[in-house]
Amino acid sequence: MTVPREMPEKWPRVRGPGGAEEERRVRANAREYNEKFQYASNCIKTSKYNIVTFLPVNLFEQFQEVANTYFLFLLILQLIPQISSLSWFTTIVPLVLVLTITAVKDATDDYFRHKSDNQVNNRQSQVLIGGVLRQEQWMNVRVGDIIKLENNQFVAADLLLLCSSEPHGLCYVETAELDGETNMKVRQATPVTSELADISTLARFDGEVICEPPNNKLDKFGGTLYWKENKFPLSNQNMLLRGCVLRNTEWCFGLVVFAGPDTKLMQNSGRTKFKRTSIDRLMNTLVLWIFGFLVCMGVILAIGNAIWEHEVGVCFQIYLPWDEGVHSAVFSGFLSFWSYIIILNTVVPISLYVSVEVIRLGHSYFINWDKKMYCAKRRTPAEARTTTLNEELGQVEYIFSDKTGTLTQNIMVFSKCSVNGHSYGDVQDVLGHNVELGERPEPVDFSFNPLADPGFQFWDPSLLEAVQLGDPHVHEFFRLLSLCHTVMSEEKSEGELYYKAQSPDEGALVTAARNFGFVFRSRTPKTITVHELGRAITYQLLAILDFNNIRKRMSVIVRSPEGKIRLYCKGADTILLERLHPSNQDLTNVTTDHLNEYAGEGLRTLVLACKDLEESYYEDWAERLRRASGAPEAREDRLARLYDEVERDMTLLGATAIEDKLQQGVPETIAILTLANIKIWVLTGDKQAPGSPCAETAVNIGYSCKMLTDDMTEVFVVTGHTVLEVREELRKAREKMMDGSRSMGNGFSYQEKLSSSKLTSVLEAIAGEYALVINGHSLAHALEADMEVEFLETACACKAVICCRVTPLQKAQVVELVKKYKKAVTLAIGDGANDVSMIKTAHIGVGISGQEGIQAVLASDYSFSQFKFLQRLLLVHGRWSYLRMCKFLCYFFYKNFAFTMVHFWFGFFCGFSAQTVYDQYFITLYNIVYTSLPVLAMGVFDQDVPEQRSMEYPKLYEPGQLNLLFNKREFFICIAQGIYTSVLMFFIPYGVFADATRDDGAQLADYQSFAVTVATSLVIVVSVQIGLDTGFWTAINHFFIWGSLAAYFAILFAMHSDGLFQMFPNQFRFVGNAQNTLAQPTVWLTIALTTVVCIMPVVAFRFLKLDLKPELSDTVRYTQLVRKKQKPQHRCARRGGCGGGSRRSGYAFSHQEGFGELIMSGKNMRLSSLALSGFTARPGAAWIETLRRKKGGESSPDTAAKG
Repeated sequence: MTVPREMPEKWPRVRGPGGAEEERRVRANAREYNEKFQYASNCIKTSKYNIVTFLPVNLFEQFQEVANTYFLFLLILQLIPQISSLSWFTTIVPLVLVLTITAVKDATDDYFRHKSDNQVNNRQSQVLIGGVLRQEQWMNVRVGDIIKLENNQFVAADLLLLCSSEPHGLCYVETAELDGETNMKVRQATPVTSELADISTLARFDGEVICEPPNNKLDKFGGTLYWKENKFPLSNQNMLLRGCVLRNTEWCFGLVVFAGPDTKLMQNSGRTKFKRTSIDRLMNTLVLWIFGFLVCMGVILAIGNAIWEHEVGVCFQIYLPWDEGVHSAVFSGFLSFWSYIIILNTVVPISLYVSVEVIRLGHSYFINWDKKMYCAKRRTPAEARTTTLNEELGQVEYIFSDKTGTLTQNIMVFSKCSVNGHSYGDVQDVLGHNVELGERPEPVDFSFNPLADPGFQFWDPSLLEAVQLGDPHVHEFFRLLSLCHTVMSEEKSEGELYYKAQSPDEGALVTAARNFGFVFRSRTPKTITVHELGRAITYQLLAILDFNNIRKRMSVIVRSPEGKIRLYCKGADTILLERLHPSNQDLTNVTTDHLNEYAGEGLRTLVLACKDLEESYYEDWAERLRRASGAPEAREDRLARLYDEVERDMTLLGATAIEDKLQQGVPETIAILTLANIKIWVLTGDKQAPGSPCAETAVNIGYSCKMLTDDMTEVFVVTGHTVLEVREELRKAREKMMDGSRSMGNGFSYQEKLSSSKLTSVLEAIAGEYALVINGHSLAHALEADMEVEFLETACACKAVICCRVTPLQKAQVVELVKKYKKAVTLAIGDGANDVSMIKTAHIGVGISGQEGIQAVLASDYSFSQFKFLQRLLLVHGRWSYLRMCKFLCYFFYKNFAFTMVHFWFGFFCGFSAQTVYDQYFITLYNIVYTSLPVLAMGVFDQDVPEQRSMEYPKLYEPGQLNLLFNKREFFICIAQGIYTSVLMFFIPYGVFADATRDDGAQLADYQSFAVTVATSLVIVVSVQIGLDTGFWTAINHFFIWGSLAAYFAILFAMHSDGLFQMFPNQFRFVGNAQNTLAQPTVWLTIALTTVVCIMPVVAFRFLKLDLKPELSDTVRYTQLVRKKQKPQHRCARRGGCGGGSRRSGYAFSHQEGFGELIMSGKNMRLSSLALSGFTARPGAAWIETLRRKKGGESSPDTAAKG
């Protein structure tokens, strides 16, 4: 390679002092040279373990759990005979069981990660090695290799496009895997390499690329190509990123610049974060507290032992000598302390963690098996990709959603239009009322047009009638749509047209013109051919006045076959209406009304206008345009002035209204989730091009999915480019909100500076509904350390927040900001690689699976195919999981404190000798057999209200957000109830047995009889208690509760039987004890008395609470019972009219600047014919426009009260 003069002979080091890569150097076809830099291979790895590291690494991770370490410590204590009064198997069996179950689950998850990695790494790619194309696995591709891609193939690594089958090195890619957008993107090779189409010339290519180091910026790339003593700048337009799919291009060649983990796709994937639920974190804290409580009890009993041995035990040394090695009462107390730590450890049994995992697994399967979350169209079920976060789904307060592919389908549909003051698109009945979608007749029949797109549907036949009757205004309207665009057309066969639109908006407009008889057929750099009602007409294309974000319009100047020169223009209403001739005023007023109506429905609008140009004027203007185009300085400004000059005094033709097809059920889902007090923020990263009107697009989506409404007090749009501008706009927004609250008499006093700890401040209690829309460049300033709190205060005071044109990093930063200050559970949902960082940052990540790629799904915790399933995931599965887990934990702590604290009270009556009340088999089986299955059944199957009521009353979701069902207060209540039960459980039988006799007059108060009585009382009391706690009875609940009781008595009688004694005489010495004890009426009366005294206060408290202070779920259950008794009444749904709102623009047009110049240059005109099947956007299923409003009698009491 010849090194250019600007290139240093001795390269500076590529890596900085810390080992970080400062810049990348890649030489084509030179593996040995590139290997010196030790760049990453193209092999990806998302798995955590291998066969060698699995056992040590997994055990290390598991013993980072406080509980596992705690139980390992107890096991070690139990192996010391001087202090252990329980067998070691009481701890090691449950511990090994927990570790094994967790290890198997982790191994299974990692196996699937290995399987996914292998599937990707073993894909085949054509690599140019030694002048020959060879099939290589993706994992064997190296930086500096030249690889060949063919149509519909995935891009294997981040490539510099060298050449393609298309003219001028163009190629088309679909980036759905990266950003969720299904419309095509154009990439172009640098002119110097675009002619390298021959294998031999590519094999000799030895250019060197110096570029930026690996990063996660999907829309930016900077570098330089050095070749043949020249250097050529490189940009993102020259790059093909891993995860893209080559479309509509027969082949292309690319140079691998970044491979494997260095690719932008993998850089955006980030590291998988270990996620824990708030209940997990609370349980860790509670375990520490309980351990402290356990130590305190051990200290009390140890002191008691030392005192007893010193005062009393010393007198009985002949009968009760101290163990070997014990020489003082103090040392005896020390050993007693450890003995009691072992005995009392069951306050937190290890079976708790086994049960929690089993319950979570059950909840995950319920999600996987839910047929109502199955998408038949895509054959995609919902999938719980993790089992550790289910209850967190019932506590979500903030949802962060992507837009394209998540809320929308990225499919644009021509919905309505206004032509010469007449609105088309609504179908009316004989009374003049608009007909709802489900009641409409068949769509318009376009069979007269052989070139019509069969996928296009329109419902208003009057527009077709106007075309067929020869209405000149309608003809000119569609003529504009067929001429004013940058769409490319191809025919696979005669009459089989395929449109390649740079944006779905343009595709929808040109397709509409095509179906109504104005068919865009083909184009050259200087002509456009249109079939107008069957007649082929070729227009001379004189100029394209390109679109950009400042102009918000595009125009074409054409010459008709008759020689007339006409300008056709389409753009934003706010821009074009000011450029009309004054004679259009009356028509403008009518069209403005139509635009308001369309915008109110959330449709994307454009205004259409035209203007005739004199030949002499055009010649003069064209010459000035030619000179401006070649100007070395201020070219853009000079062009803008010329465009502005010619686009004045135009004649209004009409307006179009395009529906950006939402995913089915999006408005209803957002409305329901909002009623559940969940705040939804839309973070959209699409439309990154400089000419894209992201704010307008985002606002229109906000209106269409009912996040924004005309009833809102104000929508704040923050677009500042500097820190001061953004700060001032946020300050003004806060002041307006506070002023609005003052005017409504709320009496709030505004404080300019609010502490970060009081973000749930006066701002969140303001009156009125507000929304905030902020641009990406403004958000960058708002997220700075000195302004992030102000931004969050303002945003949290708004009902809806939309952040548009944000980078993947900014998405994650916004989520992190809310997590940091709000201490609320967050959920992020998206469908592209640009959403991965947000998904991994949020407490819960949800991936939308389907045609948009799998990167978001692979990084997610839960996945399904449509946004509407989020409603069911949270309000049904999430709420039930939280409810079940909370009830499970409350009961579990209660039953174990009731079980364990009996040992504490018994210590005061056994000389603090660490003697247990129960035999060791009961202690071992209590949590594994006698009480495990009933609480598992409750934790898996329980529900307070049916799923229909959970969806019908979103307010039922709020207890989870407020963490009301299991917190420190509820924990202490459970503990208090357990201690109360243990006191009665011990002292009632103890008091009865003090003077009780058997039927034969013998003393009843022996140790084993007392143990059987207390154990039986305990099992019956906790069984009755779980019966009271169970809100939804199934056959499984009945079987487990009564079956556990039966199992207790069966095992009890078996352990005191002759058979076991004969087999194991040293283990089962007390033959017939259970039979003799339970044959006494006194024992059963004692058990009954204990049960009643333990349970009655609970029953009384719950009845009083239900009567005096019922919860919403109680009221819903009562309402359900009343409805069952009543006759079903037919209720008529009242249709709500559209409320008037302030004038807003419905303009939105997703289009990139530069395509006009590309078309006029002829660079993208095809030389070959290639099928474009599957390219044209097809209309999807329609969505229900309004949510059915229930009558006041059906609304929840809380809602009614607040209303």
